Amino acid sequence: MKTYTLTLSRNFPATHPRKGEETGFIDNILAFKKIHTIRSNYEFWRKRFDEIEKGNAYLSLRYWEGKPYRSNQVEFKRLIKEDGIGLQCIDLSIFSDLGLCFLNTKNSAKRISPICIAKNDGLSSNDFRKWFKNYSLNEPMAIIHFTKFRY
Repeated sequence: MKTYTLTLSRNFPATHPRKGEETGFIDNILAFKKIHTIRSNYEFWRKRFDEIEKGNAYLSLRYWEGKPYRSNQVEFKRLIKEDGIGLQCIDLSIFSDLGLCFLNTKNSAKRISPICIAKNDGLSSNDFRKWFKNYSLNEPMAIIHFTKFRY
């Protein structure tokens, strides 16, 4: 079985005003309070989730033991398709302008409150905006769900 790694931050990155402070992501995932994460490169994740859906792979949730990319990763949870994990495509390109997020489905787009998305991502609305301010939002992003919840 293939292992697909998803590394989560224990601390806010240097590009965030709260740099170095704890995010609480790990505890909140384990307590089902952070029920998804948003990542760039939707197509990359879609291919991985195709393999997970077929039962050929699992998702390994990890954090860095020390400094990111300079220390070992620690696995804290494994997720398989039976856990209800899933993937949705989201367009955050107009988030900062209109305060809206759009979830792209096969034939339509669904408007979603950014406050709801931020909360389910384990962040305040303000921290969410600042987290994604340096991302290129011209391409669709991936919402990686850790539970059966979907928008």
